Amino acid sequence: MTEATVADPKPRDIRETGPFMIAGLAAGHSVFHWVMQSFVVVLPEIQAAFGLSAVGVGGILTSRELASGIIRLPGGVVADVLRQHWGLLLATCILLAGLGSLAIGISPAYPLLLAGMALVAMAHSVWHLPASASLSYHFPERRGLALAFHGVGGSVGDVAGPLATGALLMVLGWKGILSLYAIVPVFLAFLAVWSFQNIGRVKKSEEISGGQPSRAEVTKRLLTDPLLWGITVVRGLRAMSLVALVTVLPLYLGNDLGMSPFARGFHIGLLIAIGLVAKPLAGYLSDRWGRKQVLVPGLVWSCVLAFMLAQFGQGLGLTVSIALLGLFLYPDQPILTAATLEIVGRDVSATALGIATFASFIMSAAAPLIAGSLYQNYGMGPTLYFIAALFAAAAVVLAVLPLSSRSQRDPGG
Repeated sequence: MTEATVADPKPRDIRETGPFMIAGLAAGHSVFHWVMQSFVVVLPEIQAAFGLSAVGVGGILTSRELASGIIRLPGGVVADVLRQHWGLLLATCILLAGLGSLAIGISPAYPLLLAGMALVAMAHSVWHLPASASLSYHFPERRGLALAFHGVGGSVGDVAGPLATGALLMVLGWKGILSLYAIVPVFLAFLAVWSFQNIGRVKKSEEISGGQPSRAEVTKRLLTDPLLWGITVVRGLRAMSLVALVTVLPLYLGNDLGMSPFARGFHIGLLIAIGLVAKPLAGYLSDRWGRKQVLVPGLVWSCVLAFMLAQFGQGLGLTVSIALLGLFLYPDQPILTAATLEIVGRDVSATALGIATFASFIMSAAAPLIAGSLYQNYGMGPTLYFIAALFAAAAVVLAVLPLSSRSQRDPGG
């Protein structure tokens, strides 16, 4: 037997394996959510530090939503053009999140705080475009599940961040905590350059040959696709309800109920904790049954629980209602992303996400101001009724959309 016949095949690069890819993207995703959800926990301290009204606090989250939305539209187009460099783009996003957290932590004035918040939000917003599109491409048969595991990474940050921040508030000021949180993203950014080198790269055997519509032509079609715009409206209504809730809930827990920082962090983390289990299960079921079949009941559930939260505003009833509301509050987002990506082809996947999420972020930008005004003038109950109505509207719109269980319009995976 010759040497050539016994030669071992070239081992597969670990960075191209499914577990490594999903775990790496999920870990990066957790960094953004750790910083952003920790910021929510310290809103009462920020309100006191800058002498803000509830509407003023809402203005901070409105700036976050606007920054996230504005960057999405050009970000989607740029991400598709730079597909071969998605690894570097993802690493840059992590680095900017760290710098934004540092800017918030050292901010001597309200404008710098807004700028730092905007930087974190834009980095997080751009991250989702190549991360979601690459998972959609690499795992076409388990798109919902892969995106759900990516979402689980965010949920880990959502849960751990508030708990850690609530505990740290007992020994550190809010500025010191957010400055401390800037260290890890800067380190991880360098690791991400190597880890994500092959993310999203199309195999030569799958490259699209000539005779296909150009990217510009396909993008024009997206802008006139009623199904894409229908999903966008649902995303917008769902985003409005979520950002409205996270605007007023920490104020209610801290100001009205007088909870300690740790108890406040526990309850905000509890809102997301149950999603750690529910998110991959919901993604798996949506792969099996269809996106609409899982999303519509989930949005109705969120509507009912928001209404119930208004009835049980304190004690054990509050804690249980928050936990149950979290059952579908975050697991719906990966499924909505999967539904969006199944409407479009591979080459404009990031562009399609950019269009859809740009519009939804613009819709959600008004929600913190409305919620802050309702809370300030009428209390928590009417604010929760407003949130419940948004969930209900999203469920109704989605129910009438002609989504198939498995889209046939996704030739590129």
